[in-house]
Amino acid sequence: MNKWIRRTALAVLGLTLLGVGSVFALAHVGDRKAMRRIELQVEPVALRGDAATLERGGYLFRSRGCTECHGTDGAGRDVVRDDASGLLIHAPNITPGPGSAVAGYTAPDWDRAIRHGIARGGRPLLIMPSEDYNRFTNDDFGALVAYLQQMPPVQAGGAEFRLPLVMRALYGAGVIGDAAAKIDHALAPSAPVREAATAEHGAYVANACIGCHGAGLGGGRIPGAPPEWPAAANLTTGEGSALLRYPDARAFASMMRSGKRPDGSAVSPVMPFVALKEINDTDLQALYLHLKSLPPRAAGSR
Repeated sequence: MNKWIRRTALAVLGLTLLGVGSVFALAHVGDRKAMRRIELQVEPVALRGDAATLERGGYLFRSRGCTECHGTDGAGRDVVRDDASGLLIHAPNITPGPGSAVAGYTAPDWDRAIRHGIARGGRPLLIMPSEDYNRFTNDDFGALVAYLQQMPPVQAGGAEFRLPLVMRALYGAGVIGDAAAKIDHALAPSAPVREAATAEHGAYVANACIGCHGAGLGGGRIPGAPPEWPAAANLTTGEGSALLRYPDARAFASMMRSGKRPDGSAVSPVMPFVALKEINDTDLQALYLHLKSLPPRAAGSR
């Protein structure tokens, strides 16, 4: 009996060491993946500085999630800080001020960063949700960059990342992916769509939702998110749909601006309500019509 217990204990210890060794090995793979270089040529986009362009760029900055990470002043902020696990994600300063992470960026540099998730120099931007911005039209991309370039300069630093061993291992294993690995870089930018309360325009607006809710908008656990975050909601009309709570575009818009459902209950604060409350009526109506037109998917299907 003692011999059996001893052998069992040794087997468990061996498997444990094997598991720990695998985690370290995958973390090493993740570290190497994060340092890879991606070569991508993009067509230069003209950046205009007229009043209408800057107004559009400011609207996109406020309403498409940029402020959630970079702050309303563009100086960057803590996105996630968990001292217990060692996790730290601090977004960089993207104003023209001292310490800016985008100092000297050309239009192609901005394009690779915003629409493709690639930093100047070619490494992947680990946290930048470029899958949400990849389908920006050239006009919208140019308007956003033109706005960023004329923001009041703020003195602040670059990005800071401290990823726990397990997260590095998950990244190495491909469970967590960076935006550059998810994007089809060969796709041409979206063609302009008339801004109107139509499902077609809503499909363009909905691109800003896929980072959390998935390409099919079926929701589910968000890869790489802190474990305490809830699963993203199913935005289609399929099983477990959150959309069924909102009988019309008005109720949907009210939730997006208040963070409250029609019954008064609060939506998870993980939702980027700082940005969502800035979306204009046309975009919200169009988004609602698009979501209502989607083929039903099961909750969690992303």
